[in-house]
Amino acid sequence: MKSLLIIIDGLGDDKISALGNKSPFDYAHHVNIDNIAANGVRGSLSVCERDFTPESLKCILRLLGVKSDDFPTNRAYLELLAERRDISDQQMVLRCNLVSVDKTGELLSFNGEGLTLKAMQEAAGQLGELSGDIDFVHLSGYRNLLIAAKNTKLLGQVIVKPPHESVGENINDLLSDLKEVSPNLQNFLAKAQANLKNFAKNGEHYELYPWGVSERTTMQSFSQRHGGLKSAVICSAEVVRGIATSLNMECPKLLHATGEIDTDLQEKAVATIKMLKTNDFVMTHFNGTDEAAHRKNYCEKASFITKIDKEFFPVLLKNIEEPTKVFICGDHGTSSLTGKHLARPVPFVAGIIAGSGVIKPIEKYQDIWSFLYERGSK
Repeated sequence: MKSLLIIIDGLGDDKISALGNKSPFDYAHHVNIDNIAANGVRGSLSVCERDFTPESLKCILRLLGVKSDDFPTNRAYLELLAERRDISDQQMVLRCNLVSVDKTGELLSFNGEGLTLKAMQEAAGQLGELSGDIDFVHLSGYRNLLIAAKNTKLLGQVIVKPPHESVGENINDLLSDLKEVSPNLQNFLAKAQANLKNFAKNGEHYELYPWGVSERTTMQSFSQRHGGLKSAVICSAEVVRGIATSLNMECPKLLHATGEIDTDLQEKAVATIKMLKTNDFVMTHFNGTDEAAHRKNYCEKASFITKIDKEFFPVLLKNIEEPTKVFICGDHGTSSLTGKHLARPVPFVAGIIAGSGVIKPIEKYQDIWSFLYERGSK
């Protein structure tokens, strides 16, 4: 039987008083998901448990059956792989947000708030022309990467707090340790800040915020982990495409997927169906829910969940003809009140499309492995 894992990123949330004391998922309309649950099982569980802080890289790898001992330290390297680039063992790569800052240095946003996508692309174009020891790589929107010579202190001692968890704090304090141990990064950030002056407005300006340093790493393929299962991933988010590349999973190019709430859901449904015809296992990932929660926009998050149910699932349910196990869940929760990730249990639904069968109780993440990967995990 084929298997389909559908991850709605950051699905779990707080109860919101403005939504009748419901979470965005409970508030949203999801008739099709409920129909799958009616013939299957539903519940909640924690993917990260107490093993690590909740974040997409490790949570998604765990859902794919990767043991924690094999987790990369950070996701920047996988995001680089998604761009079909690599680094040597003497280099490192950092995630790098375009952020907005007020005149006192207070971090106002983690995502270049106030700039259009076109303006962010223009800013990235200017930063990409900076010469020196740092290589600037633009991904999308406010997301970028920096490639630099390996710095053992940055890799082993200095931890920079994620920008989406640091809004309201002083950027100079947040990046002081990084700048102290890496003069090259300090000089690059100073040049970048000067280049970004033209985008300043209304008493705020824009800077680069490097964090999440990682180095080159390799992982055993998905097929090797799961007894030869052939697999594919339908996604747009850079880190998920990087996971697919690292695990040697097929990842078809999508023309209209954005990793946001404006992504083309029908395109994702069609791609999912196509990949299920030639693969034993498919994972489809939706990132917009997580982005909406980071923006503290619970209405946007609930609406996107409704949209997924209305536009993605009908196409899926109508066109899957072969019995297929489906597991729908979040990788972690993301609070629409604080914008931060949550370690608490997230909702899940397990069922069988176009077929029937007994679904054993699913109470912990290992039970997901048993449900999705019949041949077990190595």
